[in-house]
Amino acid sequence: MNTQILALDIAGTPFGWIIPQEAVRYYAAGKVAWDLGEREIVFRGGHSRSGAQSRIAVKPIIAVAGSEIMARKLRVELPLGDQNDLLFRRDRHTCAYCGEKFPRRKLSRDHILARVRGGRDTWMNCVTSCRACNQKKGHKLVHDFRPLVYLPYVPCRNEHFLLSGRNVLADQHDYLAASLPRHSRLLD
Repeated sequence: MNTQILALDIAGTPFGWIIPQEAVRYYAAGKVAWDLGEREIVFRGGHSRSGAQSRIAVKPIIAVAGSEIMARKLRVELPLGDQNDLLFRRDRHTCAYCGEKFPRRKLSRDHILARVRGGRDTWMNCVTSCRACNQKKGHKLVHDFRPLVYLPYVPCRNEHFLLSGRNVLADQHDYLAASLPRHSRLLD
């Protein structure tokens, strides 16, 4: 099963993508404050003495109350990640130097200020680049190469969850997209 459940804090702020089985544990422990979504995944358990089978229906979006793990995750800065998928999605597979759109295999991560010059691996220092532009730029400073076609930015929490989710359901997408800032590239 490839379905992911969007887990929120009690105020509706996303804190993680979880597997349905983890959501069942929250439901069983009475920690689901509210849930949303049309689709539900039904889990069936054992039978009681009366013969009734236990049943828990998991919605695609759940708000979890009183979780220390959740509180810690909300304080953590949203990661750029070692893979480039989130970066490429943020930048819509468009090279920041030539402005062309490319398939994933022809793209690379470029550090605006090269790592050998002290540049860090952060959302604000990384852009998507086609392999040709990245090779031509090398360790040059941007003003010695070409101006950026667009500026990097740190995705907001909802945008980050849209970028990082696999098989995002319509309910989850609509919930997250409703709070995207106007500058989000996901709105284009």
